[in-house]
Amino acid sequence: MSSRVVCVRCPKGCVIDVTIEGGRVKDARGYGCNIGLAHAREEVVNPMRVVCTTVRIRGGRHPRLPVRTSKPVPRERIREVIEAVSGLVVEAPVERGSVIVGNVAGTGADIIAETSMEREERWSTS
Repeated sequence: MSSRVVCVRCPKGCVIDVTIEGGRVKDARGYGCNIGLAHAREEVVNPMRVVCTTVRIRGGRHPRLPVRTSKPVPRERIREVIEAVSGLVVEAPVERGSVIVGNVAGTGADIIAETSMEREERWSTS
């Protein structure tokens, strides 16, 4: 089996042809450096992604808080991660980097806030 991978580790964007036998990389051609080779191997054997999304936030300046996984998760588990945070509502204030959900969907990655959001009182009581 063979696959074609475009390396995203640098602006060069090498197109790498990878041959796989028995679940292992047998040959790779077209990479410009060892980083590209490592990327191609990972991409065909065990593709991983950082998942970015938003969650609702109550009492914040904006209605949604950008969040992401703290580390890449297996590509086939992305849907589980999204479903795990889909109905989540957090309370402002939130600091950038705060853990919103620990070990999301059993992946070992946390969901963390991508930005800080202070509490904003929208209605004056005076």
